[in-house]
Amino acid sequence: MILDTNGMKPIYIQIAEWMESEIMNGGLNVDEKVYSQYKLAEMYNINPATAAKGLTKLAEEGILYDKRGIGKFVAEGAKQMIIEKRKNQTLKQLIDDVVTEAGYLQLSEDEVIELIRNSWKGRAE
Repeated sequence: MILDTNGMKPIYIQIAEWMESEIMNGGLNVDEKVYSQYKLAEMYNINPATAAKGLTKLAEEGILYDKRGIGKFVAEGAKQMIIEKRKNQTLKQLIDDVVTEAGYLQLSEDEVIELIRNSWKGRAE
């Protein structure tokens, strides 16, 4: 992963999202130890406190859990939690943006649905 240090998204959020993607794609499994804040800081040349903030965010959401003195681990059900979070936050925001833009363009609901279907078919091919 390459961090976007000039972008609008805070680095700790990018770290958390990368960790979520690793869980989603099977790179990290339930009860597996994740990288420490110091390892993440070394890997991405960032402040350990920034890395810790990303890990803490995931722990507060229940995606990771702590083993005192050992580190953070992937929680049971983490993958499902990430799916629900992304569906209810990320995907919903994207859909809201599409609906808003469709309104500006005066597209009907049927036209928008057809565009989505065509895009979905293109993805499957």
